[in-house]
Amino acid sequence: MRVDIWSDVVCPFCYIGKKRLEEVAEEAGIELEVHWHSYQLDSEAPERQTISNSERLAQKYGRTLAEVEEMQRNIAQMAKAEGIEFNWQQANSGNTFNAHRLIHLAQSKGLGNEAKEALFYSYMTQGLSIGERETLEDVAARIGLNPVEVDDLLDSDEFADFVKFDQEVARDQLKVTGVPFFVFDQRIALAGAQPREVFLQVLEKAQQPPAAQAASCNDEQCDTP
Repeated sequence: MRVDIWSDVVCPFCYIGKKRLEEVAEEAGIELEVHWHSYQLDSEAPERQTISNSERLAQKYGRTLAEVEEMQRNIAQMAKAEGIEFNWQQANSGNTFNAHRLIHLAQSKGLGNEAKEALFYSYMTQGLSIGERETLEDVAARIGLNPVEVDDLLDSDEFADFVKFDQEVARDQLKVTGVPFFVFDQRIALAGAQPREVFLQVLEKAQQPPAAQAASCNDEQCDTP
């Protein structure tokens, strides 16, 4: 089954949603054909943040540092239930534009899932600065991408149009306001890191053929499906 997913690699709920979807699909015996799409939560972010992630989020959302740290602890607990070690104290988000370009390169080689998983892990578990070239080169090496192609990518604007196009589709066509955002079988949309039972319901619905459109007439003409 084809699943299109818009997400950002610094979004813990995107990682949680990925894990839940994969586990539910495996349990249900449904093979997924995942297409990853870019969505930057902060396109103006620097390559590396100079303040802690908690401080940054407190400033962004107008909350106290204590409130943000409590929120981060709650997210970490939710992530742990999915087998994710979210070391939020170390996280350094940075600009994810080049990470998304790397995902597109990997996806062109059939390694999109591997790239996404490695980037999530690098940011959330290892605490690596996701906007820095060294991190991206490390991820690329781990999943077996050609280092020459990776250097060429990072030294150019390759796949930049793909990232921008994904974000335009999300904003203008799908009206996405947050991630993760899933589209199953190119016809059923689902927003957020939903509980497993919701993912199962949607997967089962997507396996069913689309309902036939009934013939109808109006004052001017009759339409047949």
